[in-house]
Amino acid sequence: MPDQGWQPRPLTVEVDLAHGGRWTSLRTPEREWLWRNPDPAVAAARAAVAPGAAFVDAGGVEECLPTVRGEPDHGAVWSVPWTVDGVTAGGFRLERRIRCDGALTVDYTITGPPHAPIVHAVHALLDVSSAARLDAPGVRTAHLIDQDEHVPWPSGLDRLGPDDGTATAAVLPRCAAVTVVDGPDALELTWQAPAPALLLWRNLRGWPEGAPYRSVGVEPMIGTAASLDGPGRPARLGPDGVLRWGLTVRAWRS
Repeated sequence: MPDQGWQPRPLTVEVDLAHGGRWTSLRTPEREWLWRNPDPAVAAARAAVAPGAAFVDAGGVEECLPTVRGEPDHGAVWSVPWTVDGVTAGGFRLERRIRCDGALTVDYTITGPPHAPIVHAVHALLDVSSAARLDAPGVRTAHLIDQDEHVPWPSGLDRLGPDDGTATAAVLPRCAAVTVVDGPDALELTWQAPAPALLLWRNLRGWPEGAPYRSVGVEPMIGTAASLDGPGRPARLGPDGVLRWGLTVRAWRS
């Protein structure tokens, strides 16, 4: 949790099962934490997505399995309708159980071929100010994916603004807890998983070329690769073809 003086705030979540099981809202009584792309055309395109489509950056939280980058773009499960229990797509079954009792707890079960390599990222795009920062206790290094370079953490990556025209994708290996602090509010994410990591998408109006915008992704994940062919290493299902992991989200206010 953040330093003393912070008080817990109740979280509520809304999901859209028809459109990839995506989280469309994560809020406290004081604020909405999820970013939404302000372009109405993007929202319309997200609603019309068919399985296997190119990723539409509409915001919220998308479940990305069995990869984030690569083929299919942002995985297979985000673009297909879900049942209340989960979805089968891309050769894997993803089941999700969400409990909301002030904090938010999400339990995941992934089923597929024994020992199969996978990446699963909770692709959370957050609506945070230019003064927000990311605390990642115990983290020492960050892997810059596009440069395939390891740098000391934080190297300025913990600052989520101001917008400087850059876009950086970084993996924080062995990271299983982070807190986003934004003025009087904080959002704490902890996860229990084999091969835990965090994928940080720090787009400060540096992407896409020609029409850049601001989007900040703080994405708990399993595996240290954004794609199945690296760099980094994906996670693997067990010998029984099953992998379970869990995420807890808490909100605080000073």
